[in-house]
Amino acid sequence: MIEIPLINTPATAAEWPDLAVVDAALADPSWRPLPFTQFVVKVHGRCNLACDYCYIYEMADQSWRAKPMAMARETVDRTAYRITEHLTAHRDELSQVIVTFLGGEALLVGADELDYAATAFRAAMPAGIEAILSVTTNGVLLDDPRMLAVLEKHDIKVTLSLDGARDAHDRHRTYANGKGSFDAVMRGVEALRKVATVPDRLRNVLCVVDIENDPLETYEALAAVGAPLVDFLLPLDDWEHTPPGWTGDKGGTAYADWLIPIFERWYRTVPMPTSVRFFDSIIGLVLGGHSTTEAVGLEDFQSLTIDTDGSIELIDALKSTFQDAPLTGLDVFGNAFDEARLHPGVVARQRGVAGLSPTCRSCSLRDICGGGQYTNRYRAGTGFLNPTVYCTDQAKLITHIRDQVLADVERLRAGAPLDVHS
Repeated sequence: MIEIPLINTPATAAEWPDLAVVDAALADPSWRPLPFTQFVVKVHGRCNLACDYCYIYEMADQSWRAKPMAMARETVDRTAYRITEHLTAHRDELSQVIVTFLGGEALLVGADELDYAATAFRAAMPAGIEAILSVTTNGVLLDDPRMLAVLEKHDIKVTLSLDGARDAHDRHRTYANGKGSFDAVMRGVEALRKVATVPDRLRNVLCVVDIENDPLETYEALAAVGAPLVDFLLPLDDWEHTPPGWTGDKGGTAYADWLIPIFERWYRTVPMPTSVRFFDSIIGLVLGGHSTTEAVGLEDFQSLTIDTDGSIELIDALKSTFQDAPLTGLDVFGNAFDEARLHPGVVARQRGVAGLSPTCRSCSLRDICGGGQYTNRYRAGTGFLNPTVYCTDQAKLITHIRDQVLADVERLRAGAPLDVHS
């Protein structure tokens, strides 16, 4: 018998998901809770930038104000213990896990503390389980030689936030005094390139879509950084706070219209200068494969966040929706990670089609779209049991990519050449 722990549920009893989701899952003989394979560790809770779209400091949840500025070594050790405990219990189901250092700005923790945390988490891995360590950073501290040495020492992959060329990036990603951060980020990237001993030390570039920017100029600036992967992220808005320039309620598709020219440029260029996770995932799903992004598909949710105070939380992006949205009521000092497996917010995202709204379940694009990013589905009163606020955009983008890919598959079968350029 699996016991349901005392956990935090959404702001009102009417909002979804609630404990009824757990009851339905446990009544389904074909379902079982999955172990966690990604641990997002918030080593620092403050930032050296003041980005105006930040979900931590500028949106609904303000819990950061009551949390420690940085994660204490005692909390690091306890988190490592809980990881060992969890992976040991599920070693037959796992071969690889990801530990991601996050903030605020994660590098504000300093070289010594990052070294300590990375050492602890490497040591936490049971035999036979590989750990991938990564850090998500705004890049302005990447020119610190001691920090670069720690990244090299522990083989920590770097995910960089960059919103395009200088003007595009500096529109939102500024210091508190309003000065843009682009030049500092580029200095950090150059410093990282000089010391990196593996070609994918800078693994990923994250870009929050701003439809006021030129899409192709933005894409070219991101690709020029030289990372093997680029992620375009739709703004963390929802039905309560709609995205900038959004007209989805009238059938508008401003975000798809921005992304489609990038897809065409990327897709028709051989060789591709970088992978684009959003596009790759849609193509993979069209061809019967899998998604590697939460934005599309029905992949199982297997991620937890550990905040600076040791709180065990759901994905950090939920802070954009309402106060305390990521909370589970659990922490690493008193609770095992297994106890979070039956939180409604975890169960709902491991239920596949059963975890979608009626609208999404009946949609012809259901298995590719997967309801869209979970955070973007929120509406007060119904919670997350809605299509994404980007529903019209996702439908247009997915249909465009699907039709292009399937047409090209037919051309290849017929022996006809593809329309590409170098």
